[in-house]
Amino acid sequence: MLMRTDPFRDLDRLSQQFLAATGTWSRPASMPLDAYRTGDHYVICFDLPGVDPEAIDIDVERNMLTVKAERRPRPETEGVRLELSERPLGVFSRQIMLSDTLDPEGISADYDAGVLTLRIPVAEKAKPRKIVVTQSGDRRQIKA
Repeated sequence: MLMRTDPFRDLDRLSQQFLAATGTWSRPASMPLDAYRTGDHYVICFDLPGVDPEAIDIDVERNMLTVKAERRPRPETEGVRLELSERPLGVFSRQIMLSDTLDPEGISADYDAGVLTLRIPVAEKAKPRKIVVTQSGDRRQIKA
């Protein structure tokens, strides 16, 4: 079997793998998340270990939730020769479209042990409610 190799394709694949792990402001890397509903809130947890809370930016515009974070080099590694560096540095970003059933005004954020947790309340208009059926004493016959 004859196999062709393309060194430029291999180089492109390797560079894409490198860039996917290291984000830039123009091309941020993605961040893993978990999302679930508990009671009247949706909870979204983002893994951001080693990120300074000051380097996290959360915006909501027209039901689009955007979370950006930047992991910078640690001060103690400046000026030294790194022997091994596997933790990605750079910019991470994730966008999530929020449905109209959520209340973006009530979003709260908490950062603990490298996990950013957002709590998004369900809007009042989307909560289940009972509809009372009334009975009128006036019955009319419908003619076809």
